[in-house]
Amino acid sequence: MARHKIIVRVVLMLVIVVAVGVAAWTTACPCNNIPGFVLFGSVRQQPVTDWSFANDVPVCQIQISTSLGPHSINLNCMATADGRLFLSCSVATRKYWCQQVGRDEPARLRLDGVVYPVVLNRVMDPATLDRAWAARIRKLQVYGGTKYNPKPPPDAKRPDTWWSFQVRSRSPS
Repeated sequence: MARHKIIVRVVLMLVIVVAVGVAAWTTACPCNNIPGFVLFGSVRQQPVTDWSFANDVPVCQIQISTSLGPHSINLNCMATADGRLFLSCSVATRKYWCQQVGRDEPARLRLDGVVYPVVLNRVMDPATLDRAWAARIRKLQVYGGTKYNPKPPPDAKRPDTWWSFQVRSRSPS
């Protein structure tokens, strides 16, 4: 009987540790290269037409739905001079989330704790990619680089492995 109680206590402790770990993961991540789960925060109900304020936020967080459930990550986002918002993804063919984004992909974007319901579309037009790349370079000149995303020189050329996704508002669901 004593052995049974020990096993029950060990299992209970494991369940508690896993529950606390999952709770911490879902509230604290995405963090660095570790994806998160659901992005929490107040949800903005009104559509956004000018995303210029996103250039004042060093890191954006995006949540997409996958067959495994919600998947959120930290990434660069940048607004062009006309207020259009783009997400940045270097070496995109190696990134899980990029491969999951379809046409008019519903997603959630979090900026400074506010969650925006959005739609993502991969940009294929070279001229639009160049404008998004130029906005990225301008923003990174202000915020500098990180270990995972070094500050590029002002005249850096857009690599072929760099993808961008345009972000548009959608109604909250």
